[in-house]
Amino acid sequence: MQISKHKVAAIHYTLTDDAGNVLDSSVGSEPLYYLHGEGNLIPGMEEGLENHVKGDKFKIDVTPEKGYGRRNPALVEEVPKRAFGDQRVAVGMQFETNEGELITITNVGTDTVTVDANHPLADQSLHFDVEILDVRDATPDELDHGHVHGPGGVH
Repeated sequence: MQISKHKVAAIHYTLTDDAGNVLDSSVGSEPLYYLHGEGNLIPGMEEGLENHVKGDKFKIDVTPEKGYGRRNPALVEEVPKRAFGDQRVAVGMQFETNEGELITITNVGTDTVTVDANHPLADQSLHFDVEILDVRDATPDELDHGHVHGPGGVH
């Protein structure tokens, strides 16, 4: 069975950057299960998985445009330090906003903090080593909900 729209695939992957540094991997832990064609993965990854079958091992190279996008300077701003209340802040810390957006602190001044709402992998080419472990039909519930409900299709 090939990976196509409304199929559930189980994969192992290792993600590296241009320098070969491992950024993420499922190897040695549970595989990633996802519902194909529902936007649950970055576009370049989903496109690279299309039509593959159980047992395939291959590489996918994803450009920033098909990954986490290009950095948007408008998503970097200075906010008053008092916005963080009594909480200690430091460069590299990440917070989730009330809108569910992830921000990273990039500079801490005397009275202000610079925050960046760009994805940490924005502007980066991504390189995936992938192994397809399984491909199956999605259950009606998974199709209704737009995501996988586990290895066998149940919560």
